[in-house]
Amino acid sequence: MYDVDTRKRALSLIAQGCSLNSVSKQVGISRAAIREWRTRIEPLPRMQAPPCPRCLPDRGVPDDAAAYSYLLGLYLGDGCISAHPRGGYHLRIACADAWPGLIESCRSAILAVRPEGSCCILQKQGYVMVTSYGRHWPCLFPQHGPGKKHERKIALEPWQHEIVDAHPWEFIRGLVHSDGCRITNWTSRLVNGEQKRYEYPRYFFTNVSDDIRQLYVGALDNVGVEWKQANTKNISVAKRASVALMDLHVGPKY
Repeated sequence: MYDVDTRKRALSLIAQGCSLNSVSKQVGISRAAIREWRTRIEPLPRMQAPPCPRCLPDRGVPDDAAAYSYLLGLYLGDGCISAHPRGGYHLRIACADAWPGLIESCRSAILAVRPEGSCCILQKQGYVMVTSYGRHWPCLFPQHGPGKKHERKIALEPWQHEIVDAHPWEFIRGLVHSDGCRITNWTSRLVNGEQKRYEYPRYFFTNVSDDIRQLYVGALDNVGVEWKQANTKNISVAKRASVALMDLHVGPKY
C-alpha cells in the first residue's frame, strides 16, 4: 500500500515524458500499479478481515458448515498445512488434473470457509495444489501436526463432530473425492450355455490411516450405507442400495 506522495511522484515522472518501464525502475513499483494510479490516485481503504470463529470468545464455527464438512474430508484425504517463513500458514489440497470439477469444488469450499481470503492453483506434474494462505488454518483444522497423518493420532474435536453429524454427506463426499473412487466391476456367468457379462458399480476409499478410515465408516454408518473392509487399506461399498445412496449424494469425480 503506497502513500499518495509516492503515487504523485510516479505520475509526475510520467508527465515529464518518462516511460512506464523507466518510472517502475526508479521508484520500485510495478507498471500495473502506475497504470492504475492514472485513474485513481487515492488508496483504497484497507478491508479488515473477519476474525477466525475459533479465536472468538464463544469459540464459534465457520458460517458455511456444509462447505467446511466437505473441506475437512478433502483435507484429511489429500491436504496439508505448512507454516509460511514470514508468519501464517498455507493450506494445500492436492487434486488430480483429470478432475477439473473437483478442483473447482475444492476452491469454492476454501473460499466459502474463509471468504476474506484468496485461493490459487499451483500446477504440478499431473496434479495441482489448490492453495490458500491464512493465519488461522491450524485453528480450523486442529488435526495439523508434524509428520504424516497415518503416523499420528487423528481425532475430531467435539465442534467438528457436530458439523460432520449435521452434514455427513459433505464429509463423505470430501473423503471420496480425495482418497476414493467410483468404479465399475464386471463378472461373467454361464447362462443357458452362453457366457454373459454383468457389470456393477462400487465405491472404494483407500487410506493408510486407521483413524481416518474409522471416521469414514462412522459417517457411512450414520447415513445407512453398508460397507465392508476390502483389505487393510480399502473400504468397499458394493451393495446395490448403498451404491444408489452414494450415487445420489456423492457421485463420481468429474
